[in-house]
Amino acid sequence: MLDLKITIIRIVLAALLGGLIGLEREKKGRNAGLRTHILVCTGSSLIMLVSLYVFEMYQGKVPVDPSRIAAGVVTGIGFLGAGTIMASAEGVKGLTTAASIWVSSAIGLAVGCGFTSAAVVATIVTFATLAFLKHIEKKLEVTEKTDKS
Repeated sequence: MLDLKITIIRIVLAALLGGLIGLEREKKGRNAGLRTHILVCTGSSLIMLVSLYVFEMYQGKVPVDPSRIAAGVVTGIGFLGAGTIMASAEGVKGLTTAASIWVSSAIGLAVGCGFTSAAVVATIVTFATLAFLKHIEKKLEVTEKTDKS
């Protein structure tokens, strides 16, 4: 059984990792920022913990698949992320925010089931992607425009 200490550590770690991603989004003035990412990641972690708890409780008594609840989270977060996407005459906005919400959910699921090393690595990769790749993309755009002239 999951004890209270492990449960607390996993939920707090999920909040911290989701918060790191949300902090970057907040810094850039996005609607889904710090609080949204903390809540999504923490909620996903809790849902995964509930899945594991239910699995342990009913294992051997009835057929239980702990991945079913996690699959529902992935679908549900897709709808939440879709709400951040806006189409306009200038193009589509919000795709990166939607993706960051989705990955925060996956990080929460990983923390919830105890796969903390993957959650930490995914957080580092996500944060680096959000924080630094935009600068590289802008430099590439400038290079492409000067090469074509």
